[in-house]
Amino acid sequence: MNEIDLAFAPALEQAQLIRRREVSPLELVQIYLKRIQNLNPQLGSYFTVMAEQALADAQAKTEMLTASKELPPFFGVPISIKDLNPVAGVPCTFGNPALLNNILDFDDGVVTRIKQAGFILLGKTATSEIGSFPYTEPTGFPPARNPWNLEYTPGGSSGGAAAAVAAGLCAIAQGSDGGGSIRGPAACCGLVGIKPARGRVTHAPVGDRLSGIATNGPIARTVADAAALLDVMSGYVTGDPYWLPDPEPSFLTASKERIGKLRVAYATNIAPIGEADANCKQGVLQTVKLLEELGHTVEEKCPDFSGLVEPFQFVWQTSVAASGIPAEALQPVNRFLLAKTGSAGEYLQAVYQMQMVSRLIVAFFNTVDLLVLPVYLHSPIRVGEWANLTPEETFQNIINWVAPCPPFNATGQPAIALPVGFDEQGVPISVQLVGKPAQEATLISLAAQLEAAKPWIQHRPAFATNYSRIQESVVRSQE
Repeated sequence: MNEIDLAFAPALEQAQLIRRREVSPLELVQIYLKRIQNLNPQLGSYFTVMAEQALADAQAKTEMLTASKELPPFFGVPISIKDLNPVAGVPCTFGNPALLNNILDFDDGVVTRIKQAGFILLGKTATSEIGSFPYTEPTGFPPARNPWNLEYTPGGSSGGAAAAVAAGLCAIAQGSDGGGSIRGPAACCGLVGIKPARGRVTHAPVGDRLSGIATNGPIARTVADAAALLDVMSGYVTGDPYWLPDPEPSFLTASKERIGKLRVAYATNIAPIGEADANCKQGVLQTVKLLEELGHTVEEKCPDFSGLVEPFQFVWQTSVAASGIPAEALQPVNRFLLAKTGSAGEYLQAVYQMQMVSRLIVAFFNTVDLLVLPVYLHSPIRVGEWANLTPEETFQNIINWVAPCPPFNATGQPAIALPVGFDEQGVPISVQLVGKPAQEATLISLAAQLEAAKPWIQHRPAFATNYSRIQESVVRSQE
């Protein structure tokens, strides 16, 4: 393989190449660090590059190859961590320049699991401020851009993670999702993104905030890679307020298993927000047609999410107050949300309402195995497109764009984003599959079936693959 093929190889394939001594962890890290140096100035996908730490870890792991007989599953494979998740000794900015020197002395629980699996951490990826927005343009940082078309957003809040994977700046990425923040960026960047079921992935060492609507999860190029990283992330840590048993068999195994005939619901209209645009609608209809051809039963129907919008918004926006960042240090939209924060009693009432409506939504799945929806209701916006709007206008635009995602943060159900094509701007189109509670395995098996029927892995952004063009563009940007 040449350097570009290695950079875009699936993480599981990289792990096997390392085991067979066909490539070393040090070689992989050097390839990615060179690509980050060349591409990140335009892409804005990393806030912090851990070059020194990554090279030292890669050198140590390369030396271990000669002595080790048993290796963890992703030994020597490079990964990125979202800059909402602490890594000991590395700045954790939460997308706010006031926290550039916020160096914590502990690893987030999911980071601990990732390290134990043998991954090498390349750096901290860009996020919107406090993870609040479905685009990644925090004040004081370069905006993250979509490698398929640099004029457009890679989504948010895991926008840097998705941009980095799509551009070949890491093999695979950790993200988090409190209202679509894994699924949206995966959709914008033509990747697989899994929002796990509530309780699948620990929030250690802290407990829970926002009443269970947020979770960590994988962003990857293939269903198998995403499933295998979810295996790594999953599991109970002492003191977790809620948890699920370990999957049996593994999620990676589920990605290889044949799946029987399923009852599939689908929709392109999200009540009470409205209809998806032509691109997103077409993605759903193409997927449904393929599912029918594969032998599944499909029916157009969807829960009504009307009663969920207001209580979910109330719970979600309290994350701004929970961050503890002073109002004067926040971006205007987050200051607007901070001002809307209510009392503790109002918060608990919103949680109660959200949970009651969630029961009705989950009951919908008594008659179907899964639901196919758009990820967002229209194609990605341009970088800076909403910059001149009022905070209230921006917030309403966000609600109208991401409407298919938050309901399943509220219910705690698993969902997976899958690429299905491109729009007229060359930006990917995606759909999401939503499963029954704790049934990630079913989603993963079906996603793998769709992936096999309509492969995607061969697609790579021209920006990230034409190396001479990359070098020329870097020189121009420095002139």
